[in-house]
Amino acid sequence: MNAIAEPANDPFPLLKLRHIEKTYQMGNVAVPVLHDVNLDIVSDELMVVVGPSGSGKSTLLNLVGGIDTPSAGEVWFEDRNIAALGDAELTAYRRKSVGFVFQFYNLVPTLTARENVLVATEIGNGALDADESLKLVGLSHRLNHFPAQMSGGEQQRVAIARAVSKNPRLLLCDEPTGALDLMTGRMILGVLGRLNRDLGMTLVIITHNSVIASIADRIVRIGSGTIAESRKNDEPLAPEEIVW
Repeated sequence: MNAIAEPANDPFPLLKLRHIEKTYQMGNVAVPVLHDVNLDIVSDELMVVVGPSGSGKSTLLNLVGGIDTPSAGEVWFEDRNIAALGDAELTAYRRKSVGFVFQFYNLVPTLTARENVLVATEIGNGALDADESLKLVGLSHRLNHFPAQMSGGEQQRVAIARAVSKNPRLLLCDEPTGALDLMTGRMILGVLGRLNRDLGMTLVIITHNSVIASIADRIVRIGSGTIAESRKNDEPLAPEEIVW
């Protein structure tokens, strides 16, 4: 059985995953993805989860974000086991508490940057102003531009602004630099780091790129569906210092 990776300095983490199992049924074949996963996610930390393709990291992110539910085990967000919630309650959890950033932006091509962000502010409670959210990611000059008129890095920053505009407690990022070059990737990581520091958002980044882990407060390594390592990083690097 895997040990529970609990930070000694926070007995009340924002999220607790306990003995998580996830198996997908493909016809008559059961495909195990996660096995006995135990993990704490601490408020205000920047956590990077590293693992190769197929290791279970995206499934882990989906469980934390309420997109999917475990086959067994518990996912505690503060004092609620979200693994036991119904569809309506999970929808409310995703709308209120979680922001998502994906590798391929998922912007609406017929909407401007401002309009893409406004879509998120309309479904969240206590949402930030759309223009202010775009200012946070350095895009005040691109409010009325469409995705096709922006670079990949700018589109990703719009996607980050959209996620942040809901003012979530938790920001989940699935390979946010995977489609970007080194310089643009560094810039995106810098934006995410500032949001974590300045707004106090708890931030989880999953990636196959182990170099990115060096910017984290906490590094988690996942392999073959289990947590291989969870450790605090006492000397995080600035994004501009990393090279891949």
